[in-house]
Amino acid sequence: MSRDGGGLHTRVKTARGRTPQSTRWLERQLNDPYVKRAKAEGYRSRAAYKLIELDERFTILRGARRVVDLGIAPGGWSQVVRKKCPKAAVVGIDLLPVDPIDGVTIFQMDFMDDKAPDTLIEALGGAPDLVISDMAANTVGHPQTDALRTMALVETGLAFAVDVLEKGGTFVAKVFAGGADSALVAEMKRNFTSVKHAKPPASRKGSSEWYVVAQGFKGRAAE
Repeated sequence: MSRDGGGLHTRVKTARGRTPQSTRWLERQLNDPYVKRAKAEGYRSRAAYKLIELDERFTILRGARRVVDLGIAPGGWSQVVRKKCPKAAVVGIDLLPVDPIDGVTIFQMDFMDDKAPDTLIEALGGAPDLVISDMAANTVGHPQTDALRTMALVETGLAFAVDVLEKGGTFVAKVFAGGADSALVAEMKRNFTSVKHAKPPASRKGSSEWYVVAQGFKGRAAE
């Protein structure tokens, strides 16, 4: 590694066996202030600040009592919930194994499993008032395909939220390409009193990711 610009920027020399793409990724990580801040403040990923910034704008976490974190790995969002809402019950679910987080119940299973809703509600002790999702589909390198695959995850996450949320609850999910498509937005507006898109400052400028924040769940009667 070398430093330029008076020691402010870390440059990574391309090592044998390391692709230019991985070199660029490593260099970006080393110079990312959110990565450095996450390490200093004990968060597992820089993504924690996306939720923190969304909460600052939409007060997502205010008064949250029971929270479901869909696709919890590596756990940064649940760490934020625990810090902001220490008395809230928090459960996370992911196909990947996740290291334990104090105060969070973690299930390694598919949230689309028929047993998932009852399993999570039982662990929470009641219906959640907040469902959060920072999930994105594994990319294949084709932007349109990647966006469609992630949008399918959002649709499934929305169906899950509508199935389990208590009245007045909130659903937050990652979307791409400027936001959810019109049909998905219409479905959200049918079930929530407020649906807004946002790109928190912690989302990299070059990234196409946005977040949709649906608040004021109208209840199952809206179906």
